Amino acid sequence: MEPYEDIAGLFKALAHPTRLAILRALAQGETCVCHLTALLRRRQPYISQQLMILRDAGLVRDRREGLMVYYRLSDARLAELIERAAEVARPQGEPIGLPEMISGPIAGCSCPQCVASFAAQSTV
Repeated sequence: MEPYEDIAGLFKALAHPTRLAILRALAQGETCVCHLTALLRRRQPYISQQLMILRDAGLVRDRREGLMVYYRLSDARLAELIERAAEVARPQGEPIGLPEMISGPIAGCSCPQCVASFAAQSTV
């Protein structure tokens, strides 16, 4: 059964709704922790805990830029895997039911990108 342990570890890391939502958000591109926190409406420690599990499983990579930590998928095929799993999990004929992720700045996010975007909107 040893060859299946890696696959089982992958599915174990994927087996959580918030982690799937994080991966789906990261499929759109690199994102900071505070952006994920605002997007998913969860507390920062909770999101960080889920990101740690994903990082330990090798599914995401992180980088620091000053005080900010940014995450990205370690393999772009993860996005496709999640979409295919959603199709398998749904009954025939019903929509997948995965909400679309918000693009652009998110209210409540304190990352430099969102702050700059909201500042630019308020001056217009």
